[in-house]
Amino acid sequence: MLKIIVCIKQVPDTSEIKINPQTNTLIRDGVPSIINPFDKNALEEAIKIKEKIPSEISVITMGPPQAQEALKESLAMGADNAYLLSDRNFAGADTWATSYTLAKAIEKIGHFDLIILGKQAIDGDTAQVGPELAEQLNIPQITYVKKLDLVMEEPAKIIAERLLEDCTETVECRLPVLITVTKEINEPRHPSLKGVLKAKKAVIPAWNKESIFCDDDKIGLNGSFTQVMKIFTPPVRTERETLSGTPEEMSKILVQKLKERKII
Repeated sequence: MLKIIVCIKQVPDTSEIKINPQTNTLIRDGVPSIINPFDKNALEEAIKIKEKIPSEISVITMGPPQAQEALKESLAMGADNAYLLSDRNFAGADTWATSYTLAKAIEKIGHFDLIILGKQAIDGDTAQVGPELAEQLNIPQITYVKKLDLVMEEPAKIIAERLLEDCTETVECRLPVLITVTKEINEPRHPSLKGVLKAKKAVIPAWNKESIFCDDDKIGLNGSFTQVMKIFTPPVRTERETLSGTPEEMSKILVQKLKERKII
């Protein structure tokens, strides 16, 4: 049986983001939360694999107790197991400390063949946790995957098509491997009524730092190499300008204005 691990993150709905000017952190209280959209693509891809190949899907997230709602949604979609990493000592983690914590949880789960994450989270937009997690686990990684095929003949391998800036790249890799996926890879399904009812009854284990044997100096703020000094929302631009003339004339005017504003 193929063992698949999907790492997800619960993020604020981007249309509702507010910032605390004193702490430079996102205000999450009273803000609707969702599963990071790219992580939904990651989970959907795991479920699609399970529909073709006997597999077991385990989903992990790190966050406050309320993050278990994201895990229950994952179970409703088709995941088999869910684990919540929740401890005040995890708070303030940068991507490196986050990847370390996830790695320790994965080591506790045990054997795996494939780890899938979304290419990035929509709140941080760093795209760093996936690659750093692969480094923590000392396994190969393939990022920005838009198409995936598994070949289960020994030795089992994946064939991944990567989305690059101006082309695509096809990569083969033996299992185990970590991949991050783009939205082009699939269209996430909605949970079924049966899945929702089953997930509602699920008891999700919550692991703290002792549960996964973390070093205090490698988690949360203590284990973070980076700190956010300032965070702000860009000002709303209200000025508008209408161009007139032929398409050629408007193109020249537009290019000139972009150069004046040093955009190009």
